[in-house]
Amino acid sequence: MKVILLEDVKSLGKKGEIVNVSDGYARNFVLPKKLGVEANTANLNDLKLQKANADKIAKEQLEAAQELAKELETKEVIVGMKSGEGGRAFGSVSSKEIAAAAKEQCGLELDKKKIQLPEAIKSLGVYEVNVKLHTKVTGKLRVKVVEEN
Repeated sequence: MKVILLEDVKSLGKKGEIVNVSDGYARNFVLPKKLGVEANTANLNDLKLQKANADKIAKEQLEAAQELAKELETKEVIVGMKSGEGGRAFGSVSSKEIAAAAKEQCGLELDKKKIQLPEAIKSLGVYEVNVKLHTKVTGKLRVKVVEEN
């Protein structure tokens, strides 16, 4: 019997796959636990529509991430921190501070977990920081660290 999986089943397959199982396994395990449905024409058409919808949503998210990456290229965020002699900072600038400054100054909602700092920012100056916006899109944000009064 052919079955469309509604959830991931460990020894069978991933959600959305069409698998061939024995009739007894389908009747006694897969169908009663709502792990899958029988692969008839109506269910196959529903699966096709769901996959098309998921592809459309993924494409829209990718385009939105690309637009945000272009916008990030033009933005600069200024972060103030206390420093000692020679421009050496007390502590370092964290991704949380960069995300808060981006929200306050530019109105950009950036997740602090997606801001990738190659190494800790411990001195004054201008830095290029990578922001992971999508699995395929990474934007660059300029961060200017200035002395705070």
